[in-house]
This record gives sequence, structure tokens and C-alpha cells, in this order.
Amino acid sequence: MGQTEASRFSILWFVMKIFNKRARHDYQLYETVEAGVSLLGSEAKSIRNGRGDITSAFARIKDGEAYLVGANIPLHAMSAPQGYDPIRTRKLLLHKSQIVSLGTRMKQQNLLLVPVSVYTKGPLVKLELALARGKKKYEKKEEKKRRDIDREVEIEARGKR
Repeated sequence: MGQTEASRFSILWFVMKIFNKRARHDYQLYETVEAGVSLLGSEAKSIRNGRGDITSAFARIKDGEAYLVGANIPLHAMSAPQGYDPIRTRKLLLHKSQIVSLGTRMKQQNLLLVPVSVYTKGPLVKLELALARGKKKYEKKEEKKRRDIDREVEIEARGKR
């Protein structure tokens, strides 16, 4: 019986992270911000199970509030409410000063707000957003060429060729 009340009812939370693999390829990322996401219970369960897709999603600031548009979060297998839309718009939980700051930077510097990852932080679901500018096709090719050259140099330095 030597257990305390807190240790007896403690819940082991694990971190689940879903990445947007296209974000670093398609955009030049500048500044990141952590935001909460307003979800249904079954959506949160689904994210904890690693199900969700944010590759085609983006964030929009409208009327002083931030929203996540285009994120595909399917329902958890056990719960199925009628008429559920997995790609519905979800509200982002940010401080008012953060929303104003992001909105002004987006307008002044012609930037986008792109989701980079969704992860759990204890019982909460968080979204990592980045201010980004879209890359041109030639910039993507130059980056790939630079990585290939760096890889070749590293292999030569190790003496594997």
C-alpha cells in the first residue's frame, strides 16, 4: 500500500509525431510556432494512434482567429458520428498577440503559414506551424544537386571509393 494517490492514478503519456514531409521540400521555412488544435475526442484518439495527414494542409488567419484548413484526420475506429467530415476546418489555439504578429508578417513579407508536424505533448495535441515562402522549381533542383555533391564529398573523405 506504499503508493501515493498521484502515482496510483498516473497515466503514461507517449509522444506521437506526424510529419509533413513535403513542407521542407516545397517551402523555405523561416520561423516556427507551436499551437494547440481544437479537436473532437475521436480525432485526438486517431492522432495518438498515428493516423492523420497534413501534407496538403495550411493555416489561415481570418477575423482575428487562426484556422487549420485541409488537414485529413480520420475518425477513431470505435466512434463514428453521423455526417463527419475528416477534412473539416479546425480552430488553432494561439494567443491574440501571436495571431496579430503572424498575420502582419504574412501580409508584409508575403509568407504562408504551413503545418510542419502534429504531435502529442502529454494529454494535449499540438501543431508546429512555420512561416514559409514557396520554393521555385529551380531552387528545388539546386538543393538536390547540392545534397548529392555533399554526399559524394563525404564518401570520398571516408575513402570508400
